[in-house]
Amino acid sequence: MRKDVRILLVGEPKVGKTSLIMSLVSEEFPDEVPLRAEEITIPADVTPERVPTHIVDYSEAEQSDEQLYQEISKANVICIVYSVNNKKSIEKVTSHWIPLINDRTDKDSRVPLILVGNKSDLVEHSSMETILPIMNQYQDIETCVECSAKNLKNISELFYYAQKAVLHPTGPLYCPEEKELKPSCIKALTRIFKVSDLDNDGILNDNELNFFQRTCFNTPLAPQALEDVKNVVRRNMTDGVKDNGLTLKGFLFLHTLFIQRGRHETTWTVLRRFGYDDDLELTQEYLFPMIKIPPDCTTELNHNAYLFLQSVFDKHDKDRDCSLSPEEVKDLFKVFPYMPWGPDVNNTVCTNDQGWITYQGYLSQWTLTTYLDVQRSLEYLGYLGYSIIYEQESQAAAITVTRNKRIDLQKKQTQRSVFRCNVLGARGSGKSGFLQAFLGRNLQRQRRIREDHKSFYAISTTYVYGQEKYLLLHEVMPDFDFLSEADLACDVVCLVYDINNPRSFEYCAKVYKQYFIDSKTPCVVIAAKSDLHEMRQHYSLSPHEFCRKHKLHPPQPFTCNTNDAPNKDIYTRLTTMAMYPHMAQADLKNSTFWLRASVGATVFAVLGFAMYRALLKQR
Repeated sequence: MRKDVRILLVGEPKVGKTSLIMSLVSEEFPDEVPLRAEEITIPADVTPERVPTHIVDYSEAEQSDEQLYQEISKANVICIVYSVNNKKSIEKVTSHWIPLINDRTDKDSRVPLILVGNKSDLVEHSSMETILPIMNQYQDIETCVECSAKNLKNISELFYYAQKAVLHPTGPLYCPEEKELKPSCIKALTRIFKVSDLDNDGILNDNELNFFQRTCFNTPLAPQALEDVKNVVRRNMTDGVKDNGLTLKGFLFLHTLFIQRGRHETTWTVLRRFGYDDDLELTQEYLFPMIKIPPDCTTELNHNAYLFLQSVFDKHDKDRDCSLSPEEVKDLFKVFPYMPWGPDVNNTVCTNDQGWITYQGYLSQWTLTTYLDVQRSLEYLGYLGYSIIYEQESQAAAITVTRNKRIDLQKKQTQRSVFRCNVLGARGSGKSGFLQAFLGRNLQRQRRIREDHKSFYAISTTYVYGQEKYLLLHEVMPDFDFLSEADLACDVVCLVYDINNPRSFEYCAKVYKQYFIDSKTPCVVIAAKSDLHEMRQHYSLSPHEFCRKHKLHPPQPFTCNTNDAPNKDIYTRLTTMAMYPHMAQADLKNSTFWLRASVGATVFAVLGFAMYRALLKQR
């Protein structure tokens, strides 16, 4: 909502503009009226909307046309004052003032106008018959009010209406000619309905309506009031109430009714609570709340965020198969202005046999987005209404900023849950296969992936000493001459070579010597395509000799050319090294390190699967 409101009063001389302002301030009719009142600021605490209000007078005798034009450009709302007993001043409203204001304001952002009939104490009749046709002719006119500066009639109301025209304008919401909500308003209210429909059954039941009411207006509805609301809808439309709950049509009808009855502040309160600005766009402050991320820190979702995302998944997993079909994904993202996930996401996370994103894959993708681009994650959570549903100040409350990695190294322990492994290797060495194998896909399944749907990331969970962690694999493009800081910033490095290609290992050796020989980042050499014949590498040292010389663990044989899902032990080892880099340096020469990690992973993978099945049964 605006931080202040600027009201400008214009009109013919002697219609009582200055008297209106002075009567408002002093609460009595002034004996002497100056040519023009000084600008007056009414503090926020004495206005109904709690917004500071500036009231500006105009005098033809004291001000030039240029000064008038400047004031018009600065005004948020303009009151055109006429005298109810002066026909000429009424005619000037349409012949002079409205055209003048329209010429001086942008067509797409017209200032709301209020017609003010002053001196109602001098006549017994109303000017409304003359004014109503003018109101119907000009859409910018918000309302008309008759008042008297002399006997203080409707003075406070006049300035309240002016303030309301700025803070709760009708224009963006409603089309008076068509007597219906505007498309942008329907779109915003539809998103609000879907966010509030917590079980996604297309109906707001009493609990959801009460939560909505409490969220927007800080007070629940009494049971009888709820019934009264539904009865109003029932009387006016056949499909507004279903199974004793409010449908989208009923929800939209109620807001149309509020606006038609002059209660558009109700609709604006709802819109602003759900993050919308005066143009019915979600504000930058709502979508991108401030979050401070110091260097060498990472971003993760916290427990409440995962609970919220689980509820969103459950809400859209209609068939309860613990995966999202393309239709269910589309339904989930209806509250977004665009589709945020492309086909590459299905090759970044775990899917079922049909290629649909599983529950684990869904959470993994959110984890990936939060780690790589926290601003985008905040935006997405904003569209889903996280801060509203969980009653938080903003969706920044969903994010945990981890402590500096250097402190983890000093203390030799970490609270982080997400670890990044950069995968480097020459072209054709098997990097993509290594990523896809992590998602349980053998070579046969990988061959079905379209080239334009490939992903350079893969993320899933692993178990290290009983703790569930996320391992994020990133395939780095093989450009030896230029590896950026992002290519090098990670928790563990995989150097992949093809044992069947004699020139493949050379790239790994050069990259290691150039970038990682003095680094504290643990490195693992992967001997990919181990099902093929091993060729002698065209390098001064064999891969085993190179690893021995540089105190690296021997090359780890790996293949994804298997009948079933490829073996995942190597990914647990990588996560373990990422979690305990100090042990990786000191203890990796000892093979029992690998053994402890692998056995722990196997035990907890079984336990994890049992727990997952229990979760399925609960659903």
